[in-house]
Amino acid sequence: MLPLPEKFLEFQDKYPDVTAAYNALGSAVHNSGPLDDKNRALIKLGIAIGCQSEGAVHSHVRKALDLNISKEEIRQAILLSAPTIGFPFMMAALTWAEDILSNE
Repeated sequence: MLPLPEKFLEFQDKYPDVTAAYNALGSAVHNSGPLDDKNRALIKLGIAIGCQSEGAVHSHVRKALDLNISKEEIRQAILLSAPTIGFPFMMAALTWAEDILSNE
């Protein structure tokens, strides 16, 4: 498992009740339907890409790697965003993903 970002760890220490509630919400939505871990991880990566959130892309790439989703699968998920969100936004997401993938 890759280490969590320092700022998140600081937040977690400062606001343990908020962190626990956030984690409980995440567990509830993950268990609310039939999707498996891999599909959930790739969908959440896609949402992060669509939101153009660098931090969320970093986070979801880390989580995908922790689930043994291959780098090639992660990259393809990002490439699939190009027709919907546009090439420049896809390239930004790919760059953010490479921040994590290139360190693996």
